[in-house]
Amino acid sequence: MRSYSIPSVLAVLLGALLVLAGCRGTLSEREPIQPQQNMMYDESFGPQEANPFFEDGMADRRPVGGTVARGHLQEDVAFYQGRTDDGEYVETIPVPVTRDFLERGQRQYDIYCAVCHGGAGDGEGIIMRGEYGYTPAPTFHSSRLRDEEPDGFFYDVTANGIRSMPGYAQQISVADRWAIVGYIRALQKSQHAPEGELPQSMLREIEQGASANIEGGRTSD
Repeated sequence: MRSYSIPSVLAVLLGALLVLAGCRGTLSEREPIQPQQNMMYDESFGPQEANPFFEDGMADRRPVGGTVARGHLQEDVAFYQGRTDDGEYVETIPVPVTRDFLERGQRQYDIYCAVCHGGAGDGEGIIMRGEYGYTPAPTFHSSRLRDEEPDGFFYDVTANGIRSMPGYAQQISVADRWAIVGYIRALQKSQHAPEGELPQSMLREIEQGASANIEGGRTSD
């Protein structure tokens, strides 16, 4: 029996590799070899085309009942609906209220709300000051909206609307709805903050402004 040395075997293999490498890119008239024939020639269907394979004849298949897209389970009822498990409005915003959160709320409020409710939340938005036939927007500074209605109420109104006001669920994300609620509360507080909660620097500015107005009024007399 003939025996082969390792160097000679390696030389043969190297030569075979060089031959195969030299064939790369060569055109051939033969059909390519496809081990998985059923995958190669599988019939495909476009959107809304008929497919006789299914009983209803539809190529588009509906999701299995109860299927929820990843990240859209929305188990947190307080966050997504503004309500408790008993169906009542939540009393407070269910996320941390930070400066960035309120600034985001201000931007969204200015985009979607200020045109009707006004920059200060007084119901004097630009389209309310003209004779356009709109139902007057309420002020956020009434005692009912300031002291009685919980945060969940404002969230629900922002998402679903109320009376002549349309809902903005399609335009405003869940997180941004809460940010708007936070900013509305900030507007309310800005107009009705107790004197004891104001910083001394702001109190001095208010006092100086009041004094200037009084003096100016006397001068004009």
